[in-house]
Amino acid sequence: MSETIEHAKEGIEEAHHHGDSRARRTAVLIAVLAAALALADMGEKGAQNQYLTHHIALSDDWGFFQAKNVRATVRAAEATVLESLPADPATPARIKAAREEEARLRDDPGKGDGMKQLAERAEAQAEMRDHAFHRYHQYEIVVGGLQIAIVLASVSVVTRVVALAYAGGLLGAAAGAYGLLVAGGAF
Repeated sequence: MSETIEHAKEGIEEAHHHGDSRARRTAVLIAVLAAALALADMGEKGAQNQYLTHHIALSDDWGFFQAKNVRATVRAAEATVLESLPADPATPARIKAAREEEARLRDDPGKGDGMKQLAERAEAQAEMRDHAFHRYHQYEIVVGGLQIAIVLASVSVVTRVVALAYAGGLLGAAAGAYGLLVAGGAF
């Protein structure tokens, strides 16, 4: 982005040196496009941060899920081994405790941290992560469009080709409108 800002500064300085009104209007266009670019870049970084936050939470949830699965499997194996042992008065209680612990590890609606609840939470995090990733890519399109618009407007000041300024303005307006739609959640 810093290279694009440099183009914007050069365009504004060039307009100031030439002193013509068209160049000044183009300089204002460049400044507006640069401001829109800064806002779009903030949105892009925000979406990227959301993506990373949800991705980490998703990874944590699946890690906890796997740990609970190992513990539940160990408790199921413990109950199976206890069932194969010779009769002992304490064995039925130990089998029952192992089976109950296994069931709690697999589904614990009370605490909300059973494997079933962790899987549901992980699936929700995956959906939020994917949505944030999609928004990040949409903002990339907006940022790219605004950068190209700034370059076109800057080049128009130097070359005095008015069509480039119009093209930059139109592209900037389209990118800005798309950015507003992305920010509003339309995409």
